Amino acid sequence: MKLALFDDHRLGVLSEDEAHLIDVTTAIPASDRDPLTAGWWRGLCRDWTELREQIESAASSRTPIPLGDVHLRAPVLGPTKIIAAASNYRAHVAEMHDVQERTLGTVHAWMMEFDVFLKAPSSVTDPAGPIVLPRAVLDEDREIHHESELVVVIGKGGKDIPAAEASEHVFGYSIGLDITVRSPADRSRRKSYDTFSPIGPWIRLRDEGYDASGVDISLTVDGAVRQQVNTSDLIMNVDEIVSYASRIMTLNPGDVIFTGAPPGVGPIRAGERLVTEIEGIGTMTTEVVAG
Repeated sequence: MKLALFDDHRLGVLSEDEAHLIDVTTAIPASDRDPLTAGWWRGLCRDWTELREQIESAASSRTPIPLGDVHLRAPVLGPTKIIAAASNYRAHVAEMHDVQERTLGTVHAWMMEFDVFLKAPSSVTDPAGPIVLPRAVLDEDREIHHESELVVVIGKGGKDIPAAEASEHVFGYSIGLDITVRSPADRSRRKSYDTFSPIGPWIRLRDEGYDASGVDISLTVDGAVRQQVNTSDLIMNVDEIVSYASRIMTLNPGDVIFTGAPPGVGPIRAGERLVTEIEGIGTMTTEVVAG
């Protein structure tokens, strides 16, 4: 099953032909509907096992809506945090030596080691974007790069989660772009501008046996292939990332994890169209504009 948020943050189930949504908003418990506090969404992520049957029942009895008639939102709502994995593909680590030499004039060895960092939840934007390139950054002539990534949405959450049990704490998977300014600033600052975390177009639920450990990721810019990788090449796989992050901070229902940038990062410019595809999830098409 694939779930989407649309229009005024209503909940939809994607049809099998992926051309329609079925509105199942009224099938979930009435609770906090404010998209900022997002209590109902976190409750859905946490309590999916208990809520699934009634949502499936609603989806089977309601009239599908053509996707073209709705506005797809980012399929995450009010996460308490966005966690991102750094230096998680060896080929990306290798290319970053040249990228840093070109954009910073030096290489920071510590940035070549795997770790996690935080992005501002306010950086999340809808799958179609637009990604807004900040005027101040453009005026400084800094490069702004794309990083296409598998995104994990946390389900029941937890602390000190063993890697062997990590999948039980995952709600589902989506597509994300970790947009990045190449500058000497802290990672969290360079990656937290508004619109720098497009996510979508929906969530592929984990509990149907979807295995994210060996899926293809690709990104094109105006039709030219920039990134192409398989998640089997991750240094730390999804279960290990979830476990590692949970040893540092408690993972809450609805939290978001970006799993790491593949090789092939590069600058984006206003007017370009980014198409990101992840096997078994779908395709996200995002526009770029200047601020």
